[in-house]
Amino acid sequence: MRKGFTLIELIVVIIIVGILASVGMTQYTKVVEKGRAAEARLILGSLRSAEVAENMENGAYATLAGLGVSAPSDCTGTTHFFSYSCASATGTCTATRCGTGTGKTPGSSVAYTKTLTAAGVWGGSSGY
Repeated sequence: MRKGFTLIELIVVIIIVGILASVGMTQYTKVVEKGRAAEARLILGSLRSAEVAENMENGAYATLAGLGVSAPSDCTGTTHFFSYSCASATGTCTATRCGTGTGKTPGSSVAYTKTLTAAGVWGGSSGY
């Protein structure tokens, strides 16, 4: 009697390992993108605090340039995953995931936004 595996058994094992690897990689990508979205939550929180302070001091909200918070307004740099903007009319700040340019772009076509109003209400498009 021969000892060992048949070719069919080896092919079945390789297929199962391939399926498990593809599922694992998909979940890994989602977890990594959630971690990157933490950058947006952190900076949007800082922008909201600055907007509230600006409103209390001057009676109006400011744009991103007038807040004094270090946040990129476009995706030309290579240090952030998002670009940021603030509406002076409402105090709502938005983080948009960099998809093009030299910013830290996603490996896939992930495009979403996160918003935070001056009242502290989170919103945005579907994504992470």
